[in-house]
Order: sequence, then structure tokens, then C-alpha cells
Amino acid sequence: MIVHETELRVQYYETDQMGVVHHSNYIRYFEVGRTELIRRLGMSYRELEDSGTVMPITNVEVRYFYPARYDEMIRIKIVVKEMPKVRMVFHYEIYNETGKLLADGSTTLAFLNKETGRPQRTPEVMVRLLSGYFDV
Repeated sequence: MIVHETELRVQYYETDQMGVVHHSNYIRYFEVGRTELIRRLGMSYRELEDSGTVMPITNVEVRYFYPARYDEMIRIKIVVKEMPKVRMVFHYEIYNETGKLLADGSTTLAFLNKETGRPQRTPEVMVRLLSGYFDV
């Protein structure tokens, strides 16, 4: 299992007139966490794409419990529970500065060949990066 956490401050433009984060931004927060997790593993999304693989989202789920607010620090916790085959599932929890769970959810991303657009197995470079976390 892989666990990673990223922190960021809620920006004014992410909120509504009441200073509450608009619901669509939680999916953006998921992406920030996911991107930083991939980078922490040793590769950027750009490098993965340059190697011939893209990872479009095929499913997003979000549950909202409490609002994040302007200028709060939030913590995005990302968990990958199993070695991917042709899809990779990321689980998220978003907490405010007091540790209150604000939202949770998941995204499923598929591995596609960049040129053909066809599904492919997890690229070997990603298998190598993940092998320290999962039995392969």
C-alpha cells in the first residue's frame, strides 16, 4: 500500500461568495495530490506521457462532509491499495487544519497508449516504481 500526503492553502479564487470552496475544486485537489504522489515515486506525469503512456480518468467519486474555507491549510491524503494492471485507483481524504475530515473519494485512471489511444497494461517504468510497495 502507498500512502502520501500533500498540503496546500485554499486560494480565494477557489471559493464562492461565502468563502467556501466550490465543490468542483475537490477534484482539482485530488489531482494535486495524485500528481505529487507520482512525483514522489520518482517520475512526473510529463515523463510518463513522454514515455508513451497517458492516464485519463475513467471514474471520479466524491463525498462531502464539511466545507473547506478560504485561506485554510488543507491536507490531501492519497492511498493506493493495490498494484495496478490496466487501471490505477487512488483513494483520497481531505482534512482541514484541525484534522476534520472534509471530503473523501476516489479516482480511477486507465493506462492508454498515447499514440493509439488503446488500453495497455501498467507500463514497465511504473511497475518498477511501484514494486517496492507491492508484491509483483
